[in-house]
Amino acid sequence: MITKYGLSTFIIVSIFSIGLIIVALLIENAWIKIPLLVIGTLLLLFTINFFRDPDRFPPTSKKVIVSPADGEIVIIKNVFEKRFLNADATQVSVFMSPLNVHVNRIPIDGTIDYLNYVKGDYIVAFHDKADLRNERSEIGITNKFGKMLFTQVAGFLARRIVFDLRLNDSVKIGNRFGMIKFGSRSDIIVPLGWDVKVKIGDKVTAGETIIFERVNE
Repeated sequence: MITKYGLSTFIIVSIFSIGLIIVALLIENAWIKIPLLVIGTLLLLFTINFFRDPDRFPPTSKKVIVSPADGEIVIIKNVFEKRFLNADATQVSVFMSPLNVHVNRIPIDGTIDYLNYVKGDYIVAFHDKADLRNERSEIGITNKFGKMLFTQVAGFLARRIVFDLRLNDSVKIGNRFGMIKFGSRSDIIVPLGWDVKVKIGDKVTAGETIIFERVNE
C-alpha cells in the first residue's frame, strides 16, 4: 500500500520514471538506452519503497510508549524539557534513513494538548542539536500517566513534514498521523518514571517497538 501522505509525490515521480523507461526502450543507441533504463527503473523502485505503508500491530498494553518512526536509536539522554513537559525528562531519538518506511505513528493513547510547527535549518538529523535547530513539528500528548512529547525533525535531505493532527484530537497508539519525506528523525521525550526499553544502535519499527514502559503502576 502507498501512503496517502505522499500519494501526489509518488504519482509525479512514478510518471517521470515510467516516462524515462519508455523513452529508453525506444532508443536504439545502447550508450543512451542502458543508462536511461537503469535510472528510470531504480528511481521507480526507490519511490515505491519510500512511500510504502505496511500494516503494523501495536502492543495491547496501555503502559507502553512505542516508536513513532522506523529507524535506528541514535540518542538516549536526560534533558530538561521546557516546551511542554516543563520537567526533567528522558529523550530517545530515532534516525530514519531514506530506505526506512517514513509513515509516522502515534506512540501512545491520549489527547493532543500541544501542537507546534517550527521552521528551521536542515543540518543532519542525527546531530545532537537537530531537535532544536531544524524544521520540525512538536506534538504533546496527555493521558492518565501525564504528558509526553514527540517530534518530527527534518534532516539534511528531508524538506517536507506532513501531519494531520489538531489540538484536542483523541489519538490511539499505532495510528498513522503523517510522514517526513526523504530521511529524518523523531524524538520521544517523557518525564522521569518511564523505563527505557531500547539501547543505542537498536533498530525500531513504528507502531510496534516499545521505547518506554511504565512498570510501577
